[in-house]
Amino acid sequence: MSAVLAEPMNLYAQLEALPENLTGEIINGRLYAQPRPTSSHALAGSALEGELYNPYHRGRGGPGGWWILMEPEIHFIPDVEVLVPDLAGWRRERMPQLPRDHRFEVVPNWVCEILSPSTARKDRMTKMPVYARYGVAYLWLVDPLARTLEALALQDGRWTVMGLFQEQDTVSVAPFAEMALELGALWEDGGEEPATD
Repeated sequence: MSAVLAEPMNLYAQLEALPENLTGEIINGRLYAQPRPTSSHALAGSALEGELYNPYHRGRGGPGGWWILMEPEIHFIPDVEVLVPDLAGWRRERMPQLPRDHRFEVVPNWVCEILSPSTARKDRMTKMPVYARYGVAYLWLVDPLARTLEALALQDGRWTVMGLFQEQDTVSVAPFAEMALELGALWEDGGEEPATD
């Protein structure tokens, strides 16, 4: 009599079983898990979302017509290729309604990754090619330690740099070129000069 072996847990079931303090992604057939972000990472993401939310998500003081969301679970292939960018945006004509559950299956128009020493390599080497493969039009990389923003656009399947910005620069770049983003708002000192004795 042969023993019946239980099927190993599939990757998405493993992702769902992760503790709440971990974010899971499935990229190129591999499960990645990482802890919640550091304070500088969280601040940069929250500040950027705050800058974009009213003018683009709500249409207050800007053109509107977007969904701007933090850490959506994007299923480029349902339950198989699953990425969680720090921020993502969809033009509402492409995604008129939000999904009923946590799975976003419409490719976003824009994603933003907040880089940290523990995630920068994966964000650049592993996630960027996936975003290109599935046709994400715009990608921003924000580094709160270096205080930089790299804005990229997808052209002929390859990422092209639209602009490199740093420190206190005021930025107007696609897909949000209608607004002037003050980068200083993303950093820990809020763009203020440090106090001197």
